[in-house]
Amino acid sequence: MPAHTSYDIVIVGGGHNGLVAAAYLARAGRSVLVLERRGNTGGAAVSTRPFDGVDARLSRYSYLVSLLPDKIVRDLGLSFAVRKRTVSSYTPKGTGGLLVGGDGTRDSFARLTGGDREYESWQDFYAMTGRVAERVFPTLTEPLATREALRARIDDETAWRILFEEPIGVAIEKRFADDLVRGVVLTDALIGTFADAHDTSLLQNRCFLYHVIGGGTGDWDVPVGGMGALTDALADAARAAGAEIAVLHEATGIETDGERAEVTFRADGAEGAVAAGHVLVNASPQALAALLGDEPPAPAEGAQLKVNMLLRRLPRLRDRSVDPRDAFSGTFHVSEGYGQLATAYREAAEGRLPSAPPSEIYCHSLTDPSILGPELAAQGYQTLTLFGLHTPARLFAADNDAARGELLAATLAELDSYLDEPIADCLALDEHGEPCIEAKTPLDLEQELRLPGGHIFHRDLAFPYASESTGRWGVETAHANVLLCGAGAVRGGGVSGVPGHNAAMAVLGR
Repeated sequence: MPAHTSYDIVIVGGGHNGLVAAAYLARAGRSVLVLERRGNTGGAAVSTRPFDGVDARLSRYSYLVSLLPDKIVRDLGLSFAVRKRTVSSYTPKGTGGLLVGGDGTRDSFARLTGGDREYESWQDFYAMTGRVAERVFPTLTEPLATREALRARIDDETAWRILFEEPIGVAIEKRFADDLVRGVVLTDALIGTFADAHDTSLLQNRCFLYHVIGGGTGDWDVPVGGMGALTDALADAARAAGAEIAVLHEATGIETDGERAEVTFRADGAEGAVAAGHVLVNASPQALAALLGDEPPAPAEGAQLKVNMLLRRLPRLRDRSVDPRDAFSGTFHVSEGYGQLATAYREAAEGRLPSAPPSEIYCHSLTDPSILGPELAAQGYQTLTLFGLHTPARLFAADNDAARGELLAATLAELDSYLDEPIADCLALDEHGEPCIEAKTPLDLEQELRLPGGHIFHRDLAFPYASESTGRWGVETAHANVLLCGAGAVRGGGVSGVPGHNAAMAVLGR
């Protein structure tokens, strides 16, 4: 049970954003209690050993780091580091493919497309997104700018139109001719987001923006020691500053008059309550509404398949010109041509599992072998994490287990079509002789992590500027002393710590 009956701040949920807020607020001299329903902190940003008897510590749910500002790492004195990947991406096509990263990128484009036009368009397009990233990323830890102020800060009307005003598919089709190149560009608009390239809601644009502005560069980096290394460092920082973290304590309700609040919780089969000046909720907007007894927001729906694998060795590729270590150290795109992505979206929108499921894969252990035990590393074992697209939760509602099995088999078959040997032949075995592979559907993620509809961003992403419904920091609610500090805040989503930082700044009045 908590050590006290009253705190300055009670934080509901010990995911990475809640821990960021706890560390900032405790360092500012506030008394802080974190209530976490599970037996460990970290939420979706954790590392675990999912395979029995196997010494491999995988980032189980979230994989790479892009949106975590260096400012948070510095402010909190975190013992945490990331490493750059040597290759950005590899996308196979028949017995060839496109390798992006390093000195051979231009030649790879030329072999695929027959000239330099696509490469030059690629360079121009990502120079534009790079300039936007430099201007927008620093604003994520500032009070929300107005739409016009952010537009003025970007100071590029073409970039503004492409990213904020017209469907991203328009720019992709105008600037690129090759179907495979178009698909590689589009994938950043679809990760965790179920939308078409020409969706007039611009949901895909919002997703694209967050994927290309991270760190002010758009780079996606590997967390050294796995994602759990980040959340362990955050928990250490929060405790060192004086925050109290109570695991296996599930918040059950919040009562507030706008100035003081009471949070009820359940622990060890007993009920308890603590008083607070502020309550920060590091959970979904749906969970926030349930705690307050408010009207719930519109339902959210995730649209991804997550697969974790441990291999005895990397598979051979049909494309003999590329070393598998290069192909898998970056993002390995599977069946993500522009036309393939459109077909997969249409099939899923019609209520069918995609016939050729698109996915992307990377190998954490090539960049950071520390996640493997010494014996596994010496024997050449490697991890693979796969993220499948266009698989909305609705497709699993009738029979989650059957749909998961069918989708996993189809996804691995698509991967096998680009390999010179079946991926199943490369899988390691656990202590029971079972293959080291696990798959999570949106419904699995909802059950395990309480992600609404399995949505990894808690709800659809919003553009990072103020509107009538946002407060100064994008974390405010209808209750003055209750703030949302999870991924569902404005400028939430991904492993960033930004909502936690911003909720702390709102409390401190900075």
